[in-house]
Amino acid sequence: MTYWGVNAFFLAAVAIPGIIALAVHARRARAALTETTQTQTTPTTARRAKTLGTVIAVAVLLVMTAVFDNVMIGIGLVGYDREKISGVFIGIAPVEDFSYAVAALALLPSLWVLMGAGSRTPRHPKAPSA
Repeated sequence: MTYWGVNAFFLAAVAIPGIIALAVHARRARAALTETTQTQTTPTTARRAKTLGTVIAVAVLLVMTAVFDNVMIGIGLVGYDREKISGVFIGIAPVEDFSYAVAALALLPSLWVLMGAGSRTPRHPKAPSA
């Protein structure tokens, strides 16, 4: 079995809670939108902030994975059977090695949503009345 074959099991296992989390999140967002009549930020601004945070997290994790995987392979801590990899590398690390980072990027936020964290509508303090 190739490394992509092994990765397929991990990625399939991550896809299931990911798809469920997307559905749960969409349902919660619709419910929060109908309950909330006035917010301090527009949905577009909030979406941009979430997208920027996601992009930064993905970039940091993938860069760290590239650096540390190359170091571990370079010092001989980890090795790969050349016949079972695709032959595509980032440095000396095979691209298949990044699938674990991608799985973590999908699984951890999915579990966060499914466990109910962050499901409450943010509460803004009321302005003091004069």
